[in-house]
Amino acid sequence: MLQFDRFTLGNGLRVLVHKDEATPMVAMNILFDVGARDEEVARTGFAHLFEHLMFGGSVNIPEYDEPLQMAGGENNAYTTNDITNYYIQLPLKNIETAFWLESDRMLSLAFSEKSLDVQRKVVSEEFKEHYLNKPYGDAWHKLRSLAYTTHPYQWPTIGKNLEQIETAHLDDVKAFFFKHYRPQSAVMCVAGNVTVEQVRQLAEKWFGDIPAGDKYVRNIVAEPRQEQPRMSVVHADVPLDALYKAWHIPGRLTEPYYACDLITEIMGSGQSSRLFQKLVKEEQLFSNINCYHTGSLDPGLIVIEGKIREGKTIEAANEAVEREIAKLVAEGVTEKELQKAKNKIEAMISFEDMTLLNRANNLAFYELLGDADMINKEWGHYSAVTATYLQETAKEAFRSGNCNTLFYLKKEAEVTA
Repeated sequence: MLQFDRFTLGNGLRVLVHKDEATPMVAMNILFDVGARDEEVARTGFAHLFEHLMFGGSVNIPEYDEPLQMAGGENNAYTTNDITNYYIQLPLKNIETAFWLESDRMLSLAFSEKSLDVQRKVVSEEFKEHYLNKPYGDAWHKLRSLAYTTHPYQWPTIGKNLEQIETAHLDDVKAFFFKHYRPQSAVMCVAGNVTVEQVRQLAEKWFGDIPAGDKYVRNIVAEPRQEQPRMSVVHADVPLDALYKAWHIPGRLTEPYYACDLITEIMGSGQSSRLFQKLVKEEQLFSNINCYHTGSLDPGLIVIEGKIREGKTIEAANEAVEREIAKLVAEGVTEKELQKAKNKIEAMISFEDMTLLNRANNLAFYELLGDADMINKEWGHYSAVTATYLQETAKEAFRSGNCNTLFYLKKEAEVTA
């Protein structure tokens, strides 16, 4: 059971305090309620671009990393389709350095054409390296645009295409910042050997005067229910054919989400999973195969992906996956399989809460979802899933009309005379 206290500043910044007397360190996690789903279709990649821009200097502090390193701290950040998260860990005696640094970049970045140009080039190179020049790098671009016709989950966090990042204007970047990176769109969690009063005093001192900004009201059009299967075939310079299949599932705050998470554990998480045992080990159709879900706040996807063994056909591999899915839907899972999956997830939840940074991160995330105390109730949702409910969830998720299939094929070698 994770203990915490909370208060809210006048500008809407939500603050959580998690006391841990056993550590000489303090962790500060600031989570902004903005992700790739909040971008416009003609201006994608902005949330991820800001993950980089936030380290390019703020209005009063030209260098972010240098003073943090001098204070013995480390930091990082990540962006998803739903959130943007920044975190710091440093010695407790230097806690005010974290408040100073984070408050200044929440106040305003040091917007300049030079900073934008530098970070734009960094993100462009990342796009080229990981999504254009890497084998299978654009698979998720293609799978998302196949599965989603309406919802902004149709593009990944890096952005829809390289051109939109390369042509990002400073005015657009400023507008995005002052729309989303405001105190009332943020949750801050401070974890360590601290008191609520100490954190409140520092929060008021450094964050209290930052303008709240206009309230952002999310208005995203829901993805229509998919009634017909979709398929796409891609040819590229890759070493092996690859199969990607995706089915829509309910969002993060629904009960079926927990059953779907357990399904992915049973079907394709690790070498003891059904798909690995049957299709990699026994039938040797795949060299590797995985089943996972996107964990999205809005309705997401269950995905099965695998590389096809040399000499085997992707059609046979696809039929084998569909056969295993049909078996799951028709017969369900055994109590032993279900309990094993629950045990793994229970261990994962316990392990996640071992580090100070993870606790700060997770508390902020659940507060954003609605209540930080949800972190203490997660296991109960998994524990309540029965084999019967899991089978019912599988029947709805794996409807034939809900399936999106991507054949990612290697180009045939050209024959020269």
